Amino acid sequence: MDKSDYLGPSFFIDCDAAPIREKSGELTANIEEPREKAIRIFNFVRDDIRYNVYSPRPSDEDFKASHVLARGEGYCVQKALLLVALARAAGIPARLRFAEIRIHHTARSIAEKRGSNVFPYHGLTDLYVEGRWVKATPTYDLGYCRKAGIAPVELDGKTDALLPLCTLDGRLNIEYIQDRGFFDDLPLDEIRKASVSWKYLTA
Repeated sequence: MDKSDYLGPSFFIDCDAAPIREKSGELTANIEEPREKAIRIFNFVRDDIRYNVYSPRPSDEDFKASHVLARGEGYCVQKALLLVALARAAGIPARLRFAEIRIHHTARSIAEKRGSNVFPYHGLTDLYVEGRWVKATPTYDLGYCRKAGIAPVELDGKTDALLPLCTLDGRLNIEYIQDRGFFDDLPLDEIRKASVSWKYLTA
């Protein structure tokens, strides 16, 4: 594996954009260890970029990492893209990963409008830290976690940081149906075709 393949920019992962470079530099200033840089960036994306399942996504531009940063909110795929871009700007190899999941705490109104509580392309991130790839899921901010009754995802840079399987009171929260693997860039056409919610969420 050539780690340099996961350091460069793309249309969606615009880690060379000035706002991305500036924010990444601000977050990692005076930090030497890549693992600590990764944790700092992860915490920013998790908490400062608010989770919003209704975040705009009608155009390709809505998925650019710099646009997500400027908007200050996003859903799982958009937040994963931003984490990849900020990490790459800090010199940390990063790539997108997708999984098909079933969310049991999804609000009834959302599930009814979508017709399903299965999300075929849940977005997360792989970060290359201390010689290995670590999964990182920055989807839910602390405020959302408190409302939903779930533990926030914590990144230590050594173990995979995934959404909790159960709520704090023991109810089933997430089922991982299948791992779709990692991607060099955003497979937006595939996501649009697979997502039963696409028409609803872009209306």
